[in-house]
Amino acid sequence: MNAFTYPEVGATRLGPLPDRYHHLRHRTRVGRGRADLDTVGAAITGWRMHRAAGARVEAAADRAEAGGTLTVSLGAGPFRFTAPCRVVWTAYEPDRVGFAYGTAPGHPECGEESFVAELADDGTVWFTVTAFSRPAAWYARLAGPLVPVLQRWYARRLGSALRRIAA
Repeated sequence: MNAFTYPEVGATRLGPLPDRYHHLRHRTRVGRGRADLDTVGAAITGWRMHRAAGARVEAAADRAEAGGTLTVSLGAGPFRFTAPCRVVWTAYEPDRVGFAYGTAPGHPECGEESFVAELADDGTVWFTVTAFSRPAAWYARLAGPLVPVLQRWYARRLGSALRRIAA
């Protein structure tokens, strides 16, 4: 798999999110306490979260590692869309676990998306999706304003999947 299809690699970690892209920020409570952080962190970085939300994931490794490659696909039959990605960064920290992937050639979008669980001081486990993207394929451009709606729906679906996994 080739390099990334956008120049702002790492912006979901370092910020700010770049101009000329659609921005997505979604945060939801997924659990409470260290055990829940460990559970959802493993689900995020081991692809279980995506699979529990209905995506297919084919990855070069069992868990997210910087530089690793994967494809994520959604849909069914002729309406299945495949998205080649490369892991940009990972966080395996005491109170923060997650990763970001960026788009690779052949992805219908251009940009980056991060998935992070954090343990707050009050014991709440929060899941945050941060992304910037713009259409790359003709069909993504054709879908226009529907794409951000679908991205928000998928971010909520990921949070729901993590709540179920933590429970």
